[in-house]
Amino acid sequence: MAIPLETFFLDPSNEGTLQARIQQMVAQGILDGRFRRGEKLPSSRKMAQHLGVSRITVTLAYTELVADDYLSSRGRSGYFVSENAPEPPAFPAQRANRSNVDWNRAIGQRFAPILGMDKPADWADYTYPFNYGQADPTLFDGANWRMCALQALGKRDFASLTADYFDGDDPQLVEFIARQTLPRRGISASPDEILVTMGAQNALWLTAQILLTQRRIAAIENPCYPALRSILLQSRCQLATVDVDEDGLVPADLPEGTDVVFTTPSHQCPTAATMPVTRRHELLNKAENEDFLIVEDDYEFEMAFLKPPSPSLKSLDKNGRVIYVGSFSKSLFPGLRLGYLVGPAQFIREARALRAAVFRHAPGHTQRTVSYFLSLGHYDALVRRMARAYHDRRRVLDAALDEHGITVAGKGAYGGSSVWVEAPNAVDTIELAKRLRADGVLIEPGSPFFAGDKPPKNYFRLAYSSIPAERIEKGVSFIGKAIENLT
Repeated sequence: MAIPLETFFLDPSNEGTLQARIQQMVAQGILDGRFRRGEKLPSSRKMAQHLGVSRITVTLAYTELVADDYLSSRGRSGYFVSENAPEPPAFPAQRANRSNVDWNRAIGQRFAPILGMDKPADWADYTYPFNYGQADPTLFDGANWRMCALQALGKRDFASLTADYFDGDDPQLVEFIARQTLPRRGISASPDEILVTMGAQNALWLTAQILLTQRRIAAIENPCYPALRSILLQSRCQLATVDVDEDGLVPADLPEGTDVVFTTPSHQCPTAATMPVTRRHELLNKAENEDFLIVEDDYEFEMAFLKPPSPSLKSLDKNGRVIYVGSFSKSLFPGLRLGYLVGPAQFIREARALRAAVFRHAPGHTQRTVSYFLSLGHYDALVRRMARAYHDRRRVLDAALDEHGITVAGKGAYGGSSVWVEAPNAVDTIELAKRLRADGVLIEPGSPFFAGDKPPKNYFRLAYSSIPAERIEKGVSFIGKAIENLT
């Protein structure tokens, strides 16, 4: 690999001859770890032209660096960083901070991380990965995905690949969402009522920015998706938390004066509770009577393998009060980062303008690839395959939990990809998770899902989207033993 010529520049503050300064420049790059062993340096001619010095000066500098074993010369091939060059220190010395900026004063708004949400990058190395939201390579249709990606790179789709949609989306993808995806949830929408987003989380952020102000009240479920709570705190709205029961959000518990309600009725996050149809009507009637809006996050509706799913809130809405959030990232793979918003045209127009101001639109190639994957039937086949596998895994998981006396706190009526578990009160599931890693078991502690300074610590989530059925019972046995040890 060649080191780019633009990487080199002479620091005017350095003293000494030009030759010495060139030597220092190259040696410092090697010591800093920027130039690595075996990498090729620019030729003496190109370096001289770039630095505005004579070629002989560069040649002499290179020769001295060869003598000191920083560089090696390979005849006509040129100069390379020597295989015997000094190793950069494991912990490079910190350069003096010359900034006189008071960053505590300069930062106008702080964006704290979602505390407690540990998403290990090496999750696939664990034998029993009960972690949520990762793609299972044994289920994903990689061959057809590659075929669709190649098709989207073809000459016919050159415009969709390279064009700047500005505030628009791939019309082919929007049409499929309108004609195929949404009708399955009982939703009818025109293209001006649909916006493609960078995943469901981005859709929630856009919605919060448009609907909320410092004077407005947003109600969220407790427990809930931690990133949503973070988004709403950043919006500086007044935040109200409403405890869920075995059927999800309780409409009667919503505080007076609520402006926007965020809910996950199909699979409550994280308990997996399913809101009954009667309660959905109750929530919609309350929204109409008390004049508030509802944001429905239907993030996992495809995974309804236990029985047919309930109709979406959006499909039951007769007065345009529901903003619908969907995602392809859960059913395809999380790295896709592609979702969509559905709402009245006036709302979508504002969301489109805000999105254009932040990042314009999702990558055209990604949108067109997904469009092909959907329209050619590969997506439906994938969802059916996932549903069958999840159904088998759920059956094994329920039996294993029952055998080891582990309590399932949330029983989703329609499936999903995880269960919400309640450990004895004495168990801190953050400590439990740490101990289980030694046995190759990953679980997700539940405390980050709760609001308040003192959340309950004895809940955790077990997902079965990424663990083969044959490993589930053994993994649960480790969990059962660890809980016994902690109690």
